[in-house]
Amino acid sequence: MSLNECFERNLLRRINPNMKRARQSLEASRKRLNEARKLYEHGFYGPCIIVAYTAMLHAAKAILYRDGIIEKSHYCTFIYLREKYSDIIPRNVLVAFNVHRIEGHEAIYGLDFKASKDDAKTIIVDAEVFIEAVEKVLKLSHNGV
Repeated sequence: MSLNECFERNLLRRINPNMKRARQSLEASRKRLNEARKLYEHGFYGPCIIVAYTAMLHAAKAILYRDGIIEKSHYCTFIYLREKYSDIIPRNVLVAFNVHRIEGHEAIYGLDFKASKDDAKTIIVDAEVFIEAVEKVLKLSHNGV
C-alpha cells in the first residue's frame, strides 16, 4: 500500500497539528517502555512485547500529531514514517518498528504465539532505539516537543 492509498482510504487523515497531543503521546511512550521493562523483569514476556510495541506506536504517533496526522492503521503509520522520515530515522530502526508491529499483532491475536525471553529483550532494546530516534526527529523540528 502506498502513502497516497493510506490517505485515500482514510487510514491516515489530516488534522490540525497538535503539539500538546504530540507531547502526551511521547510521554505515554516513555511510560509504556518503563512498564515493558518491569514486565520483562518479572518474566511476563508476552505482555512485555505488547506493551513495548505500544511504546513504539505512541512514539510514532507523537510525530503524526506534530505533523497534523491521525492514524487508523499501524501499517500506514509505518508507511508514513518510512516515506517522510527515512532520511532521519535509520532504515533498520524503521524496519524494526514494522517487524514489531507484526509481532505485537501476533502477541495479541495469535493463538499459537509464544514469546521468549530473547524476543522480549529484543523489542525493549528496539523500542529504546526507536523512541530515541523519534525524539531526535521532534527536536530537529522548529516546533520541538
